[in-house]
Amino acid sequence: MRSVIVLSLLLLNINHVISAPKGVTASLKAKWSMTPFLLETSEFIGEDGNEKFWQFVDTVKELTVYKHGESVRSYYNLIIKKAGQFLTDLQVNLLKFALALRSYSPAVHASQQIAKDEPPPEACPAFVSIHGQHSCSTKDIKKLLKAAAGRPKPYLYKNDHTYPGVNKTDVPVVILYAEIGTKKFTSFHKALSEKAEKGTLTYVLRHFVANPKPQKMLLSGYGVELAIKSTEYKAVDDTEVKDSKTVINVEDDDNDEVQGFFFGTLKKSHPELQEHLVELRKHLLESTNDMAPLKVWEMQDLSFQAASRIMSAPKFDALKLMRDLSQNFPSKARSLTRVAVKQEMRKEIEENQKHLSETIGVHPGDGELFINGLHIDLDIHNPFSILDILKSEAKVLEGLHNLGIKGEHQDKLLRLPVNAVDDSYALDIRHPAIMWINDIENDLMYRSWPTGVQELLRATFPGVIRQIRRNFFNLVLFLDPLQEESGELMKLAELFYKHKIPLRIGFVFVVNTKDEIDGFSDAGVGFYRLLNYIADEYDLPQALMSVVSLYSKVDVGETLSADTITAYLKRKFPKANSERILGVESEYDDKRKDGALFYKKSGLGALPLALFNGVPLSPDEMDPEELETVILQRIMDTTTAFQRAVFMGQLSEGSDVVDYLMEQANVVPRMNPLILSSDRKYLDLTATPVADDWEDTYMFSYVDTRDKTAVIAKRMKYFTNSDEDGMTPVTLWVIGDFQKVSGRKLLLNALKHLQKASPGVRVGVIDNPSEKPYDDNTVLYRAIWASLLTQKNKAAAEFVHKLLKEESSQLLQQGTKMKDLLMQGMDMDAFEKKFNTLEVDFIHTQQLFCQDVLKLNPGQRAVISNGRILGPFEEQEEFTVEDFHLLEKITLSGSAEKVKARVKQMGMKPKHASDLVMKVDALLTAAPKGEVRRDVHFIKDTHSVLHLSPRENEVFYDVVAIVDPLTREAQKISSLLTVLSQVVNVRLQVFMNCRAKLSEMPLKSFYRFVLEPDVIFLANDTVSPGPVARFMELPETPLLTLNMITPESWMVQAVRSPYDLDNIHLQEVNRVVAAEFELEHLLLEGHCFDLSTGQPPRGLQFTLGMSRDPLMYDTIVMANLGYFQLKANPGAWILRLREGRSEEIYQILTHDGTDSPADAGDVIVVLNSFHSKIIKVRVQKKADKIGEDLLSEASESKGIWESIARRSYSSPGSRLQYYACLEHI
Repeated sequence: MRSVIVLSLLLLNINHVISAPKGVTASLKAKWSMTPFLLETSEFIGEDGNEKFWQFVDTVKELTVYKHGESVRSYYNLIIKKAGQFLTDLQVNLLKFALALRSYSPAVHASQQIAKDEPPPEACPAFVSIHGQHSCSTKDIKKLLKAAAGRPKPYLYKNDHTYPGVNKTDVPVVILYAEIGTKKFTSFHKALSEKAEKGTLTYVLRHFVANPKPQKMLLSGYGVELAIKSTEYKAVDDTEVKDSKTVINVEDDDNDEVQGFFFGTLKKSHPELQEHLVELRKHLLESTNDMAPLKVWEMQDLSFQAASRIMSAPKFDALKLMRDLSQNFPSKARSLTRVAVKQEMRKEIEENQKHLSETIGVHPGDGELFINGLHIDLDIHNPFSILDILKSEAKVLEGLHNLGIKGEHQDKLLRLPVNAVDDSYALDIRHPAIMWINDIENDLMYRSWPTGVQELLRATFPGVIRQIRRNFFNLVLFLDPLQEESGELMKLAELFYKHKIPLRIGFVFVVNTKDEIDGFSDAGVGFYRLLNYIADEYDLPQALMSVVSLYSKVDVGETLSADTITAYLKRKFPKANSERILGVESEYDDKRKDGALFYKKSGLGALPLALFNGVPLSPDEMDPEELETVILQRIMDTTTAFQRAVFMGQLSEGSDVVDYLMEQANVVPRMNPLILSSDRKYLDLTATPVADDWEDTYMFSYVDTRDKTAVIAKRMKYFTNSDEDGMTPVTLWVIGDFQKVSGRKLLLNALKHLQKASPGVRVGVIDNPSEKPYDDNTVLYRAIWASLLTQKNKAAAEFVHKLLKEESSQLLQQGTKMKDLLMQGMDMDAFEKKFNTLEVDFIHTQQLFCQDVLKLNPGQRAVISNGRILGPFEEQEEFTVEDFHLLEKITLSGSAEKVKARVKQMGMKPKHASDLVMKVDALLTAAPKGEVRRDVHFIKDTHSVLHLSPRENEVFYDVVAIVDPLTREAQKISSLLTVLSQVVNVRLQVFMNCRAKLSEMPLKSFYRFVLEPDVIFLANDTVSPGPVARFMELPETPLLTLNMITPESWMVQAVRSPYDLDNIHLQEVNRVVAAEFELEHLLLEGHCFDLSTGQPPRGLQFTLGMSRDPLMYDTIVMANLGYFQLKANPGAWILRLREGRSEEIYQILTHDGTDSPADAGDVIVVLNSFHSKIIKVRVQKKADKIGEDLLSEASESKGIWESIARRSYSSPGSRLQYYACLEHI
């Protein structure tokens, strides 16, 4: 009965305390109007390739007619359905996530802003801009095109959508501003696409919504914090201060009221229910929103107690519970103090923490996130960048899945260390053609220097070049003695030598290679013979000094002549026999051809050029005035790499330094820019062909590019040079017109390489005929294929080798029958039968593949190495046997060798294994190169790791989170993982990285992370304005401060709130506190340096605007790292120096990270995403303003140190003297 009384009292109290809900909400609007989902979807698909973008556009060109007849939800679902024709299921989920984030809204709005700058004609739903002239009608296009050539072409941006027609450079550019899916767009698109396909214009599409909705959309991807404000220093009533000195034990004081219950009175009335009342009071205290303070001993285990609560919850509720505990911790803290922590869990956590600290440097309390082994730094990454990572990873994951690679094999292949493309390849300098004038290790002039490599680790003054008797630094100069620059470069080499800079210097002289040539008539040959004569009489350093003095006799603007050489020889060496030295029968002609042959074989560019430790210097760096500084800087930079090698034990006292340098991964036997370029294109080889009948050209023409590639790969036959295990890690496809000499030579070089190469290469052939193929003009190619289909590998290779020789080609043209060219050892009957019955349909198919997939014109040549496309080659461009050797080396060093080792473990047949190596290598090397993937695993995972298994037989992401459940990282990660597991299929592991012995509250704020997996619709099927951060059931007593935690480049401002958001006191409000924010600007950040001084130009001002309003925002360059920051929003912006002293004194020379060429007059920056945009600008004072100072009207007098510094760099060799002086300080 008494229990019933207490229960009744409780129910009465609950009814009594019900009142209007109190809480806080925060929302963030974009500055711009809501952008249509269809346009955002097109941008998402466009990132997968220009071809897909235009296919999607054709599919939805009149889709907006459904917009008015159906609900918003139905129209959205229709867009997703249409996109699904071009996307996989995984990509569709990522598209929904992108639309929920409005990730592509800035890209759509950027086009809108560019259109506004045109500006658009009035009352025009769509319009074209033809070299600055506008029209709203398709009828005017022809008229505007006629006069277009006389007007300048418009600037096209990197992200513009250019129609894939016959894009010639000499035709007018037509930009269509329209909304995809509208009738007006369709009429323009039809007219322009037809003309673009004929090659009469270049058609570019930019989004333009004529009447954008006034409604602004709510954004997501940010955090909102309600921090509990410290009131320690706020003025309070004196009496309360006195009372506060008395420590009240809330457990024992029964006179206080808890949710309407006076427990002192109840205990007196019902002494027999005392225990029950204590429990009830405790429960009410814990469930109340008013936070009771915890004692220090109660805080110690809070982190472990939270982990225990999470681990004991059902698996699929555990993430939500983590989110609730971390984001509402101040209200939940007391309830956690009752949770018991198992000893097994505590022990397991400590063991795992020790292991993580040793392996990946993660310590207790740290929060880390890994997706497929990629480290996601939560201080840098936000949902927008994580979406990009998910998209990039999807290609690799789906590719491996489509190739049938799953489970353990997928994990191993995904984590293979694929070498990033090196942009500083080095040439092997251990070549006898190099004439070294000094040797640091052996020459007597360096004998006083220490020899130990450990000397590199000795502390020195900054800027000192260490003098160590090792050939750490090697400079090779390739010179043509007749070029004007050669004398200056040799003079610089002499200065390096004279000042004892620790630089080994070598020369390769490229002169005439004719057998019989007279040095009296050819100055280059005469120079070479004279140099050899002096070196023979004295030594090479003396010879170098002599020829430098020889160049002093050559007038400025003139080149070295044979007469100058003869006169010099007679003057300096009067007793020498000129005929014996310079004549046709010269005794000093040894190795004259070697330099030219080495230069030709090396594949290096135009002379003069230099190699520093084998790495070629750029043409800009070869300026004799700049080279001195460049070499000294290279020495300083390379010293750091050597120090690291010595410290890591890679370079020891017994090492040969030059051998060590030349055994690095970036050293190649030949330089071919086409092969070594970092701009690489790859075939997608991950598809499985629906049908592999390449004799049906009509059907082949209708499948997409991936399926076309899959058919070719499946039907390809090879000339092989297999490894012992039968596998070939390098697959070459040679493409050309084999009726032409150039095509035959390309294939012949490939087969010669096959004979020379170490095992592990195979060569396939694809015909790209210049004309329509028929029986008479495909005789040779059909013979190649007949031999591949009927003969053993060796016999087929020898026969085709013979067939490709020019004499065989001439015999065939003269009427010789193919059977008369057959060789001993061939199965002649099988060959003839196949050759005579082989149709040309498959050649039609190959020609179509070259045209549609490789984008080759008829007859053009190319080479494909493990899916990497090299070409098309120029008509006269030769791809030699040495180039094939280099290509093989580069392919193997990328990932082919590692992929082969993994595929070999799968136990497949050699042919299938070789195909798989080719396909996987193409997939992995085409993927963007990020940081190294880490293998994160735990020693034990029973009590401390939350596991969520992926759905079977689907592509899944491997996600590992290491987090203390009571940290800021947990507040963010818990929301992120909850959404991530809804967007994609994940194999999730969450390790509870708890901290022990907490001495203070781990979290002092409430938190919400605003993120949704899909677009939200309301009950009436209209789209929700967007997600909002909601804080309900908050404690009313503390003072709260609202903080928006947004991506770094967002500039957010509160636009509407009835309350002070820095001091929210819910006791004083009677409803929900609604805070509305707006994304005012996306920040454009940058760094600026003066090229002359290398320092930031302090006080320099930039402006940002558009062509019709050039001064919309301005900024000043900071002295600290030259940093500057400009307010902007999505659109194309022009960066300029501010009118006035900035523009008068300085000029912009180069810029990086912008959207215009480095040497363009206007610096154009396109902001089209929510990501940070950081640019680098290099400026220089104008020639007539060198003495001017930005911050003062008149030039100020310079100090003594600046005068000395300026003078010290004014004469040749001065820097060398400076460094030499430093060494002796």
